[in-house]
Amino acid sequence: MTDSPAGLRLHDTMAGAVRDFVPVRAGHVSIYLCGATVQGLPHIGHVRSGVAFDVLRRWLMAKGYDVAFIRNVTDIDDKILVKAADAGRPWWEWAATYERAFSAAYDALGVLPPSAEPRATGHITQMIELIERLIAGGHAYTGDGDVYFDVMSYPEYGRLSGHRIDDVHQGEGVATGKRDQRDFTLWKAAKPGEPSWPTPWGPGRPGWHLECSAMAHSYLGAEFDIHCGGMDLVFPHHENEIAQSRAAGDGFAQYWLHNGWVTMGGEKMSKSLGNVLAIPAVLERVRAAELRYYLGSAHYRSMLEFSETALEDAARAYRGIEDFLHRVRVRVGAVLPGDWTPAFGAALDDDLSVPIALAEVHAARAEGNRALNAGEHEAAMAQARSIRAMMGILGCDPLDERWESGRETSAALAAVDVLVHWALEERAEARARRDWAQADAIRDRLKEAGIEVTDTPDGPQWSLLDGTTDDGR
Repeated sequence: MTDSPAGLRLHDTMAGAVRDFVPVRAGHVSIYLCGATVQGLPHIGHVRSGVAFDVLRRWLMAKGYDVAFIRNVTDIDDKILVKAADAGRPWWEWAATYERAFSAAYDALGVLPPSAEPRATGHITQMIELIERLIAGGHAYTGDGDVYFDVMSYPEYGRLSGHRIDDVHQGEGVATGKRDQRDFTLWKAAKPGEPSWPTPWGPGRPGWHLECSAMAHSYLGAEFDIHCGGMDLVFPHHENEIAQSRAAGDGFAQYWLHNGWVTMGGEKMSKSLGNVLAIPAVLERVRAAELRYYLGSAHYRSMLEFSETALEDAARAYRGIEDFLHRVRVRVGAVLPGDWTPAFGAALDDDLSVPIALAEVHAARAEGNRALNAGEHEAAMAQARSIRAMMGILGCDPLDERWESGRETSAALAAVDVLVHWALEERAEARARRDWAQADAIRDRLKEAGIEVTDTPDGPQWSLLDGTTDDGR
């Protein structure tokens, strides 16, 4: 199905409301996502934004847009320098090592590779040019070898985050070169032993906020459609990006989308709290497709409270969808992606309401199971094809070749389904002739083989004893 691009509405943090999405250039969408600061191993909180905005990208592409998607890498930062020094390693090696770890995590979770993935250290020239524009316009100044942005020179400062100018605290240390402690650093003067680049103001390295403005402009132009990131970036990072970019004369992002945190015990997941769940560790407990399903199942703006039970429930729900598709393929034939349902499309058009979209997926699975059990193969196939289309947009279509391995092979699933289906027919015949002992014996033999049978109004359903039912319950 190829809907008209019209109809999409997104929550814009700047407006504080859901707005109709109208791209800067018809038929094209430009997106910038603040990527990783590569200081250590990624945990599931780090990659939630990657999964959430991958769904946005896939939906835009499905609706017919040409999408330019930029995700940066911050490879020079105070934390990187400190951790590399503590480990006795070169800073560039430290950054490269964890950049690869983040790339591996995104790939494992089926996140589409960005159109470009610029590194901060590869765009020093563009940062210097931006600083020159700001100084020339009276929005930046030098002090003790540093360069600062003059917050009071930009009247709209605080509009994104809602901060009152008198309450602004940048989180930077007190600096003697600052005229006003509310100002933020664009360029840091070189310190002994730290990496530096030559500039008109002396050697140094970029401030964090400067990087994204320069890279977004380099790849997407002075004005682009959507800027994405975690809600923890609203202030000061994104507030400062807006200020320096618009003060320099750029229209910059027209929509600001922010995803909620992954939390544990109500607290944001972070290394400092010690409640980190590294991607490799989680993938020892569930498959990558199941973790992707879990991370993408909540609305992107909501908090996602992590628990082992919630993770297991999500994995079980995903396996229910997967098992249905496999059974249709075995009993009916190859399942090709079809059309998503109108309700699914309406849900994603409504600010990416994935929970409602997933409810539509599970409704199709339940109807498909009913049709399959009743021998209505054409109806079952129609539901299966629709499910493939919807799950593909969510990035975790179980029949996509990237997810086909990692659990039972298709051949094994086919064999299990055929044998269980035969056994359930034998049991049904025994029950029909009131041979309860034989019916119970068949059920007990299936249970010994690791398969549990539950009688439902729609007929008997079987489940593996790990809790995966053939109707997803």
